[in-house]
Amino acid sequence: MCGIFAVLGLKHRGPDWSGLYQHEGNFLAQQRLAVVSPLSGDQPLFNEDRTVVVVANGEIYNHKKIRKQFTGKHTFTTGSDCEVIIPLYEEYGENFVDMLDGVFAFVLYDTRNNTYVAARDAIGVNPLYIGWGGDGSVWISSEMKALNEDCVRFEIFPPGHLYSSAAGGFRRWYNPRWFLEQVPATPYEPLVLREAFEKAVIKRLMTDVPFGVLLSGGLDSSLVASVTKRHLVKTEAAEKFGTELHSFVVGLEGSPDLKAAREVADYLGTIHHEFHFTVQDGIDAIEEVIYHDETYDVTTIRASTPMFLMARKIKSLGVKMVLSGEGSDELLGGYLYFHFAPNKEEFHKETCRKVKALHQYDCLRANKATSAWGLEVRVPFLDKEFIDVAMSMDPEWKMYNKNLGRIEKWVMRKAFDDEENPYLPKHILYRQKEQFSDGVGYNWIDGLKAFTEQQVTDEMMNNAAQLYPYNTPVNKEAYYYRMIFERLFPQDSARETVPWGPSIACSTPAAIEWVEQWKASNDPSGRFISSHDSAAADHTAGGAQAQAHANGNGVAVANGHAAANGAVNGNEVAVAIAV
Repeated sequence: MCGIFAVLGLKHRGPDWSGLYQHEGNFLAQQRLAVVSPLSGDQPLFNEDRTVVVVANGEIYNHKKIRKQFTGKHTFTTGSDCEVIIPLYEEYGENFVDMLDGVFAFVLYDTRNNTYVAARDAIGVNPLYIGWGGDGSVWISSEMKALNEDCVRFEIFPPGHLYSSAAGGFRRWYNPRWFLEQVPATPYEPLVLREAFEKAVIKRLMTDVPFGVLLSGGLDSSLVASVTKRHLVKTEAAEKFGTELHSFVVGLEGSPDLKAAREVADYLGTIHHEFHFTVQDGIDAIEEVIYHDETYDVTTIRASTPMFLMARKIKSLGVKMVLSGEGSDELLGGYLYFHFAPNKEEFHKETCRKVKALHQYDCLRANKATSAWGLEVRVPFLDKEFIDVAMSMDPEWKMYNKNLGRIEKWVMRKAFDDEENPYLPKHILYRQKEQFSDGVGYNWIDGLKAFTEQQVTDEMMNNAAQLYPYNTPVNKEAYYYRMIFERLFPQDSARETVPWGPSIACSTPAAIEWVEQWKASNDPSGRFISSHDSAAADHTAGGAQAQAHANGNGVAVANGHAAANGAVNGNEVAVAIAV
């Protein structure tokens, strides 16, 4: 076998410990962010005779159950949740990955037969890349920057897949029914959906370090915070750190979403932290964001920047893990463009496409923007069991229906509408998504556009297709991001890892076909989307308010002449504004 060089985690991702293993021409290295068993879980991890070695970046939520399964069969030497990968491999060979309940990227090397296995979690919450050297070596890393200077070619390691050196390639280990995009017919059961989500949140409270929640004041992040607060007292984490829950939000000064987050925090009784940033703060961070995110996608960079700034503040408080709300809009059709789905078949297919692409968008943003500062993000909406429940539901229940009083994500709102023991106030639980602009705000986005307008000339844009024939930038903002990306990652393989194509309000290219007018737009924001009778925002020159929600990111941003009056619909960091 040619050599393998595996790097799971880089120093910024794992500042707590450095581990290195070498056997003949093979190397496994790991930088650890210690969240579970910080005193005994250093990597690499080994079996009893040290013939099997693992490096992993992940959280295995069912590791205690698996440990019991191997009582008397395997001697565990650490408290690491990832150590269970070794006895599972020894018992089941390569056919064990679907037994893991969690998110992960790992490489296992078996010195006995000189083979290795690498795998990535179902949705791609944790990043992973694979590359090939000119000498026949195989390189695997959590981030592209560890490969781009040493590999002739590299690519994204596909989510839900396993790479086997023995078999000589990839195979899919994650094969849910929804992957076929066949329209399901299971009736909506509110309590089943609620129970699945509560379980997803509770299992993510597995931690041996201080943690918190990202709270934007929108539906998704508010539900994550509410469920966490409700069940925290019964967890081992509460025994170690108490029952007080810390919540975090970031936004431009005066943002209405900061107010919304404060309202939810007061209702839940969290210890709430507001972080403010300026447009200049964001502009100054753009190059670092592109370096860490490893993308030139416009909406990802816009949304990542406030999150990147907030993560640094959170880490400075001694917090190492946060829960967030990514994934809800993709699973439940929460983006406003879903209102225009022509039928439930198209609606369901679009949710499938969106979930399959999460690893290149929201998962990439949430993981890399926070890992840049050694902060871990956990996303309960992307729990495997919750995904199964949400994606097996008849999509008719998810669809916007004015006559039946159903707004976007009605199924989630109804499931947590508990009169006797409310999770959230009604007006927050049923707060509508009005106008949408892709998680961005007037001051923030207009500031970015004004800045990039100065950096990129008309002559540069005229020659964009000649300089960047692959995924040619369509506006000056995209051109500016691409210039930075190309300087940092000039290889063909690097630019090919970034998704491209027409989009409106975070849609896939396929959904552009739903509305003829969308085809004429080269702006990925939601400014052409209009939904609900109340969706029209009152824009005036002197100062206006518009109700808005971001695409599942959580940062609220307002500006001097048009305040966004509304809530970001649940994740952590982005910016809500009406457009």
